[in-house]
Amino acid sequence: MSRLSGDSTDDTARAAVEPVTALVCVLAVGAGLGLYVVALDAATPAPAERSVGATLDVVERELTVGGIVRPSRRHDLEWQTPVTVEIETDRRTWRVGLGGAVPRPAGELDPREAVIAARPVSVALKPGETVSGRLRVAVHR
Repeated sequence: MSRLSGDSTDDTARAAVEPVTALVCVLAVGAGLGLYVVALDAATPAPAERSVGATLDVVERELTVGGIVRPSRRHDLEWQTPVTVEIETDRRTWRVGLGGAVPRPAGELDPREAVIAARPVSVALKPGETVSGRLRVAVHR
């Protein structure tokens, strides 16, 4: 039945919603938003993880010539944040601290003291000799 503007109506008959139904709907929407926020937060990398990935990209670009990492170029790196760069092969390991970082002479990089990122690379040992290795970057906390 349609109502005209001149009809007198009872205000209680208009768009009434049971309070329990409204409460359930509000709780469902709130729970959905909460789950979305938790999922979004879990999918977003931490700032330190993003920075170490970007640092690894820049360091690799600086050390690489023709797609091959040259350990001799590690002394040319300049950095402001404390970073340890490590190039490791089966035969030898090169390690340098940048930006005030002091690498441990004979120890592994400690994940409790730094955020670490690594990737496999080709390493030039001497002219004409290339082996597979690993480039590792640790941004110190």
